[in-house]
Formats: sequence, C-alpha cells, structure tokens
Amino acid sequence: MKAIKAVYNFIVGDMVILVGIVLVLLLLILINNVAALTAIRAYSGAIVVVVTLLVLGITLSRELRGREKA
Repeated sequence: MKAIKAVYNFIVGDMVILVGIVLVLLLLILINNVAALTAIRAYSGAIVVVVTLLVLGITLSRELRGREKA
C-alpha cells in the first residue's frame, strides 16, 4: 500500500489535480462527440489550458493556506 501511495504522490500529488484533469478530459470528450457543441470545438485547446491553470492555481492556494496555518 505504501508503494501505491508513493507512485500516486509522484504522478499526481493531489486529488484536486487528478479530479480536475479528469473532468477536463470528460468535457473535451463531450465537446467532440455532441453535435450541439460543435461551435465551441475550436476553443477546446484554450479550454484545456485555462481549466488546467485554474486547477493548478486552486491546488497551489490550498497548499499556501495549509502552510500559513502550520
């Protein structure tokens, strides 16, 4: 169990990052497969960048708040 947790922490580091990126990927799959969302398909790259930066920013702010309390 310790080895699995070490690999998880090395690859992901935080559950917020994992869930955020999975949600972005699901959103992109939805955009590419639903005909009604064809109009925003051109912005899918920008969506990935913006949401990924938001997820990383949320994680960083959580880390900073945790260190201030300690």
